[in-house]
Amino acid sequence: MRTRGLIIFLLVLAIYGVSASAQNQIIARDTLGLQDLQKICTGTLGIQLCTVVEPIGDPQAQIYVVAPGVISDVNQLLQFLLGFLLPNGGDAELDQILKLKGFTNSTSWTAPLSLYDVTPVNYYGTTVWHGYVSQPAVGIIRLVNGQNSYHISGKGIIAVIDTGVDPTHPVLQRVLLPGYDFTRNQNGGSELRDLSEPGDVDENASPYQVNQSTMAVVNRNGFSVLAQSPYAAFGHGTMTSGIVHLVAPTATIMPLKAFRADGTGDLSDILRAIYYGVENGANVFNMSFDISTYSTELDRANTYAAKTGAVSVASVGNDGKAIVVYPAGLKNVMGIASTSDNDTLSSFSNYGHPPVWVGSPGEGIVTTYPFGSYAAGWGTSFSAPFVSGTAALLQDIRTNLNQTLASKAISHAKYIDPDLGYGRLDVYRAATWWWQE
Repeated sequence: MRTRGLIIFLLVLAIYGVSASAQNQIIARDTLGLQDLQKICTGTLGIQLCTVVEPIGDPQAQIYVVAPGVISDVNQLLQFLLGFLLPNGGDAELDQILKLKGFTNSTSWTAPLSLYDVTPVNYYGTTVWHGYVSQPAVGIIRLVNGQNSYHISGKGIIAVIDTGVDPTHPVLQRVLLPGYDFTRNQNGGSELRDLSEPGDVDENASPYQVNQSTMAVVNRNGFSVLAQSPYAAFGHGTMTSGIVHLVAPTATIMPLKAFRADGTGDLSDILRAIYYGVENGANVFNMSFDISTYSTELDRANTYAAKTGAVSVASVGNDGKAIVVYPAGLKNVMGIASTSDNDTLSSFSNYGHPPVWVGSPGEGIVTTYPFGSYAAGWGTSFSAPFVSGTAALLQDIRTNLNQTLASKAISHAKYIDPDLGYGRLDVYRAATWWWQE
């Protein structure tokens, strides 16, 4: 019955498609405020040329999402708005659809041995799988050395902008804030709402193996439960949150759901998530997604976050190229590449400095997955949260951390080659520098 319910739901989505409203919207900044923007949209003859849909939530209340009206072509609407906004110091850009980045060739990988190490152990007051806390990545980045040497386990709020989280997961439940769902404009950051009904997924299949891009969830019999595009990124947010928690187990996680289960999210929702996170006390932002084109408003939002003292971390993408992507390529963001367990650049990872600040393990990373289970993931998506968690550890040493100081501390890494910026993340070295600074 569960499988039949999933197939029916996939057919419905195939018929009606996945929402792509961002492609037909504008992000507009009007320095004169909402009333002026509404006046521009109404026009001198009272014709509804466009419609102001919702605010982004910036502190100046200047940025809004605008949808076409009589001017139905979104590119023509963009030029129309720029004509009014630019003279007063405003701006406008196309809302875009971003996609979470995972590995692009899931058939090349097999489940790591750590995924089958299910012995229960205590980890900072919570029972977890031994394979989760003892996987190779933990030793590679010298996590335990850093935690024990400086008696740190994480402090502050880490905002995870992603697909949401499973709020009932026993490993994460104690450290989760309610968060917010920007895809539905409602409180709570649960990604379980993306399922048509709870029985759509086999909750007892264990262990799971997740190779991001197809998000193939494999149960103990090898049967692929979720391999269709509507669910291509289901569980992604629970996975990245699990890595953050592994590194900084006593830090608080704020799930900000700006992506749907298919892995797509609107730029406007990303902006709303950043401003929401700042307003609600986020100290660190984890952004495991990228876009190839520069966004003025994304840059401004991250700059604003940095001015408040927040630290921003983003994955650099999985194209296997020396290219700059965003937000990783922005000035106030640390871009994170993926490395193997042998301290080499992962074949799928983008590289080059900039935007790579450091690399971090990103192959076969064992982490939490919805329904109280675990999964293994490949991709820079799973490298970035190691660094985000490290920033929360540094916050536990001294709370005057900011983007500049966090970047300097994390730059004390194990140097490998120029393609990986300052090298591969070393938690102990980063903590030692910050302790002595």
